[in-house]
Amino acid sequence: MSVLIYTEINKGKVKKASLECVNYGAKIAQSMGTTATAVVFNADAAQLEEIGKAGASKILSVKNDKLTGADNTILTAAVEQLAKAEGSKVIVFAFDVVGKAVAPRLSGKLKAGLVAGAVDYPVVSGSTLEVKKNVFSGKATAIYTINSDVKIISLLPNSFPVVLGENKASVADTSVDLSAVVSRITVKEIKSSSSGTTVPLPEADLVVSAGRGMKGPENWGMVEDLANALGATTACSRPVADMHWRPHHEHVGQTGIAIRPNLYIAIGISGAIQHLAGVNGSKTIVVINSDKEAPFFKSADYGIIGDAFTILPKLTEAIKKLKANSN
Repeated sequence: MSVLIYTEINKGKVKKASLECVNYGAKIAQSMGTTATAVVFNADAAQLEEIGKAGASKILSVKNDKLTGADNTILTAAVEQLAKAEGSKVIVFAFDVVGKAVAPRLSGKLKAGLVAGAVDYPVVSGSTLEVKKNVFSGKATAIYTINSDVKIISLLPNSFPVVLGENKASVADTSVDLSAVVSRITVKEIKSSSSGTTVPLPEADLVVSAGRGMKGPENWGMVEDLANALGATTACSRPVADMHWRPHHEHVGQTGIAIRPNLYIAIGISGAIQHLAGVNGSKTIVVINSDKEAPFFKSADYGIIGDAFTILPKLTEAIKKLKANSN
């Protein structure tokens, strides 16, 4: 009857989004009077300890080489076996690349109701859960009621701060049988982003993003300089990705990655509704644009009207001086 939480390791660390999910799942388990059980594949002792500190009562630790770089079919089969073995009635994922692919597949296999992209803790009402999520490109919120026997929720990253305590989870070394699972995808290569920080966009607290106002990929150095000065992750608008000025994994917006950083700096981006849909959850939005009529200014907390080619070097230098003086 436990709440099962899927956690993921990335570049040797437990993903921030996964730690959020453990916090979230532990709160649900407390409301339901049950335990929070985390699932993790190929983790080491330090990673298991961190998952415990996030609130998991128990960790199912699976060591299996087939789960490293596995496609979503294999991951789904593994989580399905563990959920059935635990008798889990609530399963939590992050609403990220893996969660968007695995949670719906698992929903079909377990005949479970699914709410994707939750932004608040669910209300437990008897055998149902009421879950809030954003709708209409973030212009409104809706509350969905899940009545199915098994319930799946995927949590929108950066919805809550990660809280780590002194909790220690019991670790159960567990196995899954993947011999009958046929993978139709072969992962030949994994490429990691090298721009800005190493923090993935969905988990970034600081994001510097730019659009067509930069006039060409040869001018992106000043965007990266600002991002490096802030310790931020870089992003871009869809037209920039479509023109191959920047890689597609940096595209934020309705058809790209949805982000909720503490600070989002938009440079030379008009602020069309499709872009706003992916960034309007940001805590603070700063817009830099030479067009004073740019729609983005209506959604900005702070706006700078002017030429980015003049503003960015000065802003970067000011940030560097501020950091130097504070050391």
